[in-house]
Amino acid sequence: MPRLLPLLLKISLPLIVIDQITKWLVVLNMKQPYSLIQEYPYTRVSVPFNGKYWLDSSEIDLIPVVDGFFNISRVHNQGVAFGFGNGSTWAPVVFLVVPFIALTVVSILWEKGVFVGIAKWSAPLLVAGVIGNLIDRLTQGFFLKGYENESFWTRLSEGYVVDFLDFYIPIVNYRWPSFNVADSCICIAATLLFLSAFRAEEPKIEA
Repeated sequence: MPRLLPLLLKISLPLIVIDQITKWLVVLNMKQPYSLIQEYPYTRVSVPFNGKYWLDSSEIDLIPVVDGFFNISRVHNQGVAFGFGNGSTWAPVVFLVVPFIALTVVSILWEKGVFVGIAKWSAPLLVAGVIGNLIDRLTQGFFLKGYENESFWTRLSEGYVVDFLDFYIPIVNYRWPSFNVADSCICIAATLLFLSAFRAEEPKIEA
């Protein structure tokens, strides 16, 4: 990990800061999509939208940026990509542990020299993506309106990842599941790892 530190400072840290700033701008300026507390009008129910769960699509706080193509919305995702596990009782616990495992694996693989060539850049991107979303899971549940008097564990278990980039693809009539800056880092890192698998092997030098 010490050898990875320069890349973490130059790439991961700025991306984590950008990720958190954009998420908090959404949280502080857009309506909370649900609350399990009676005093608030929103109740989580199994009405799927974008792979997430909302009261009703009409309740979604949506800011059109490019009409019919790109919006900013506030989505709470307790699962992973495409909303898998969202709304389940096990997801908050499982997906709170997985990031720590992922960071450990990245560190081990880096020391083993797996991240070479263009894959070198995937390591700091993976770290930025994992930490960015982990921060959400650890903190966001404590800022939900209506949960101020709930127990520590309840508020921690209500932690979620803030997704807000909402794209609609008119050609295929498909709304892409909402995502964020951290998700983008992970996707780019996965792409770089995939491309690195096709790199030409270095010629062996005879002794």
